[in-house]
Amino acid sequence: MTKGNFIGMKPGTGIVIAVAVLAAGAGYWMGTRHNGSERDAAAVAQQPATDTAAAKKARKLLYYRNPMGLPDTSLVPKKDPMGMDYIAVYAGEEDGEPASPNQIGISTGKVQKLGVRTEAAQLRTLDKVVRAAGRIEPDERRIYAIAPKFEGYVERLYANATGQTVGKGQPLFEVYSPDLVSAQREYAIAAQGVESLKSAGGEAQNGMQQLADASLLRLKNWDISEEQVKALTKSGEAKRTLTFRSPVTGVITEKKALQGMRFMPGEALYQVADLSSVWVVADVFEQDIGLVKTGAKAKVMIGAYPGKLFEGAITYVYPTLSAETRTVPVRVELANPGALLKPGMFAQVELPVGGKIKVVTAHVSAVIDSGTRQIVLIQLGEGRFEPREVKLGTRTDNYVEVVEGVKDGEQVVVAANFLIDAESNLKAALGGLGHAHDAAKPATTVDHRAEGKLDAIDAKAGTVTITHGPIESLRWPGMTMDFTLANSALLGNLKPGTIVAFTFVERSPDEWVIVKLEAADTSPPPAHSGH
Repeated sequence: MTKGNFIGMKPGTGIVIAVAVLAAGAGYWMGTRHNGSERDAAAVAQQPATDTAAAKKARKLLYYRNPMGLPDTSLVPKKDPMGMDYIAVYAGEEDGEPASPNQIGISTGKVQKLGVRTEAAQLRTLDKVVRAAGRIEPDERRIYAIAPKFEGYVERLYANATGQTVGKGQPLFEVYSPDLVSAQREYAIAAQGVESLKSAGGEAQNGMQQLADASLLRLKNWDISEEQVKALTKSGEAKRTLTFRSPVTGVITEKKALQGMRFMPGEALYQVADLSSVWVVADVFEQDIGLVKTGAKAKVMIGAYPGKLFEGAITYVYPTLSAETRTVPVRVELANPGALLKPGMFAQVELPVGGKIKVVTAHVSAVIDSGTRQIVLIQLGEGRFEPREVKLGTRTDNYVEVVEGVKDGEQVVVAANFLIDAESNLKAALGGLGHAHDAAKPATTVDHRAEGKLDAIDAKAGTVTITHGPIESLRWPGMTMDFTLANSALLGNLKPGTIVAFTFVERSPDEWVIVKLEAADTSPPPAHSGH
């Protein structure tokens, strides 16, 4: 029958049917291929998402942290008072997020942009130099006062100017004294009596000898030189005047003698200082005085002689401290050839106080000093940093001793540490120092709500001044105080003078942060009609 049908067809009809069958088969094949390609593409596109989800699921969830950087964590998802979701924190944190609440996480790209540089803490022997300001002073042991021990008058001056250089034995002035003349005559008469009683023996000769010895001792006690005494003994004539000479080679630093003036016993008429050796008295600050030892070498620079270095030794550390400057005087002795060093000159003193043992040190730029404690940032990995509170010891120009907080070999941030502080909430991380952030005991914050008048806005500092009413949750009375804004967007269109309702938390001791701020509803309550 089939065959009959085919035989019964008209010529050309078979060709049309064959073409139709071929077209249908090609369309089916193309459609099948196209659908398969779409399924493959969808599978490929879906594969990374599946792998990413699986990888993310494989990471261990540690906790959820506050999106504003507050020291608040949670074991379950939650929202902050502003309605923002808490951020999940996973173990490892390859994306730069911290692996614990006490760490700081910054992306690798941002670390490179900030120019963060680290340096390993190392064991070093610190060669510290204590620097102090000083002044040149004369050696007190080389200052001589010329003061006659009898009453008299200045007859003549040989050295007549302060600052004049004199040699040892050089005449300074000449005096006349009636008492001196009488003492000379007594000695001359007693000496002649001893000579005349040589032939006589007994008590007369002994008495005259005692009188001569007493007169001679009196003259010597008045600083009459041995040469003058011999001349008096030889001639037997008392001289009207007596010449005083310089006891040392030096400079006249004080002169009170005037031609013809009367002086009293013990009055200092001249003062001569030997400046061949001088003192430098340096004022060393209280915190450095324990490092200064007698016998150590010191370097002295004088502004009058730039480039010239003087060297001496520390000979004395004074036992007193100046309450005004909190400094202790330290004495350095210097030789002064050529008298270049003048009393009263200012000096810069360097006192080397090298250490004997190696200690853990870090670069001075690594320390962030808040005034109450010192912090350094330790690099734990790519983009992960941990703030450490440290105790510091001896400090030099470039390095400081770390007594506690850092171990030898740890990588310490020495550049851009303040920028890391700006890019992250370092205060939140520091708030956790010394507190264990355990997953079983997450940290929490307490919200406080209040209403008040918005007095002032400091947009640059991110603070507002509000006069609020009593706050029962803190047992505060009404007062005017400053608050920090968690976000400048909280202000919206609020203006000073607006009555506001706000919610705030204590981010750190005595730091109160507003997390929600809006205009208070001051409309009166609706009136109720009576029946």
